[in-house]
Amino acid sequence: MNGSNARLKLSLSYAILIILTIVSLYPALWIVLSSLKEGNSLYSETLFPRQFTLDHYRELFRATKYPLWFMNTLKIATLSTVLGTFLLLLTSYAVSRFRFAGRRFSLNTLLVLQMFPGFMAMIAVYVVLNTMGLLNSHLALVLVYSSGAIVTNVFVAKGFFDTIPSGLEEAARIDGASHLTVFFRIMIPLAKPMLTYASLMIFNGCFVDFIFADLVLRSEDQRTLAVGLYKMVNQRNSTEFTLFASGAVLVALPVMTLFLVLQRNLVDGLTAGASKG
Repeated sequence: MNGSNARLKLSLSYAILIILTIVSLYPALWIVLSSLKEGNSLYSETLFPRQFTLDHYRELFRATKYPLWFMNTLKIATLSTVLGTFLLLLTSYAVSRFRFAGRRFSLNTLLVLQMFPGFMAMIAVYVVLNTMGLLNSHLALVLVYSSGAIVTNVFVAKGFFDTIPSGLEEAARIDGASHLTVFFRIMIPLAKPMLTYASLMIFNGCFVDFIFADLVLRSEDQRTLAVGLYKMVNQRNSTEFTLFASGAVLVALPVMTLFLVLQRNLVDGLTAGASKG
């Protein structure tokens, strides 16, 4: 009887996983196939096009500023990832290893901030950036993204640092190492899995963000991919949906490639950071 119940639970688990996989992959497959079919409408009587074409991808590079938007997005995402990851490492290491006045209050504040979506601060961020004269600049997005990375990832990073034995730091300090030496020579190399996870999350969030990019950027030459593709469809009176689909497929390629290449470190960083808080 117990064996039957175990097999039933296992079968249900596999069935749920299969359903979730289909639900997750079907929209992506639909977008990819739509980008390869003729015409400009996403509607099709069949899932697979009767005739495949790459004309939409050629037109994307010939008739739009997609290459410029791609480079803008890559620059913003890369700079935000580097700066955001560095600030995240400093913050999480400090709250994990040091005891100082206001530490608990800071952690509680970060925890509360995670409960609210980022777009709730749009007006305040817009006013601050306008006061600083940073509107319509990539620097504004880099500052917003890198600072937001601390709020969204600090507890995962702190949990990872908590799992590293403090004896390693004590031994290094006995040998004369400073706090910065311990941080850069010992902690960062040991934090490679968590570093990979945090960097991927920051890069992915910056690469596909639309709300803040649309709020800050005004000129066409400054646009990111998400904003540029939306404006492209909007300006064309919503008729070139297959062109939009081809752009969406190309947007996903860099992020998907990074996830596939770094998936082992990604899983290790997520599970290690969640094992202890």
